[in-house]
Amino acid sequence: MEIFDNGLAVVVEPQPWNPGLSFTLLVPAGAVNDPPDRLGAASMLETWLWKGAGPRDARAFADALDALGVRRQSGAGVEYTTFSASLLPEGFSAVLELYADLVRRPQLPEAAFASVKALALQELAALEDQPPRKLLGRLRREAFASPHGQPVEGERETLERMTAAALREEFSRRYGPRGAVLAVAGGVEPGEVFRTARKHLGSWEGATAEPVEPRLSEPHRFHIEQDTEQVQIGLFYRDVSPGDYDFYAARLAAAVLSGGMSSRLFTEVREKRGLVYAVSASPGSVKGLGYLIAYAGTMPERARETLEVLAAEIARLREGVTREELDRAKVGLRADLVLAGESSQARAAALARDAFVLGRPRSLEEVEAEVMDVTLERINAFLSRHPYENPWIGTLGPEEVGA
Repeated sequence: MEIFDNGLAVVVEPQPWNPGLSFTLLVPAGAVNDPPDRLGAASMLETWLWKGAGPRDARAFADALDALGVRRQSGAGVEYTTFSASLLPEGFSAVLELYADLVRRPQLPEAAFASVKALALQELAALEDQPPRKLLGRLRREAFASPHGQPVEGERETLERMTAAALREEFSRRYGPRGAVLAVAGGVEPGEVFRTARKHLGSWEGATAEPVEPRLSEPHRFHIEQDTEQVQIGLFYRDVSPGDYDFYAARLAAAVLSGGMSSRLFTEVREKRGLVYAVSASPGSVKGLGYLIAYAGTMPERARETLEVLAAEIARLREGVTREELDRAKVGLRADLVLAGESSQARAAALARDAFVLGRPRSLEEVEAEVMDVTLERINAFLSRHPYENPWIGTLGPEEVGA
């Protein structure tokens, strides 16, 4: 990894066997930086940036990328916005020049602003048709005392009030190189990547929002009343943060809970008792803090029992896992690593996130070694001193679920 004078970190992972390459440009501009009266700004900006950059309007910009055979995607999240591309190596310099225009010289045309706002409002409205997503978004907001719980989609009131001038201000104060990461994986030579990155992004300037420390509220319950036929249940538990010695012990414990049809939640909550149509547990993290979110969807008459059994199964982890469960969880995580290693796109995204969250990239071999280093004694000692108890509890449905 090389850090340029302007603060941009550049990471390269050569894959000599790969005839293509992928890169991810991560900019630390996410929902966590949205001012309270401009919730949704990061997401709207990500959409607006594609409406023309440098000397090209939106159509010419898209045509230039298509002519280079680029497969592209982008998105705003809680802590950052990413712009990714997969392409042939010979087009790297030309494509990176276009992406440099995107983050350095966007046109942000007034004529496109109304459509950007309309799209943001449509995406927010779509949440009403996705009760699980609506509940889990609210669960994050209830759990975090810091702005990490702010909705990426924004709120109707703040989106409707958003102006083009306000969004341009947000771009000016957030789209700088300090803390940004360019991660490249594929059939590339590192020296050439650094030279090309310096050519197109070495003189990038601009302000960057200050990092925000994650803080949690006190665990509590809440209910969202909505006239639905099903009840959605969400639990939020504090967990170890990325980089912690026990991080992969926690990841393997989550896989024991929810790593397939033989996992504890699927077996105990769905198969044995028939309480739910969907159940899962997913680890997550922000910079400096980890968490575990559990979810279940059930019928109103089974909601209370589902909540009790779900919480009890997660709390039962403190009694430890079996060797068979640990071995199965390791196989699952290793399979994920192998599949990720075959994809330059997945590797570029992982390298960018590692550089942002941990301050350094990690190889697949390093991650695999950390996973395999978790013994049965180590994971059970971790679970004994780190019980998953006292969660934040959220429900969505026609009636509040009894305690």
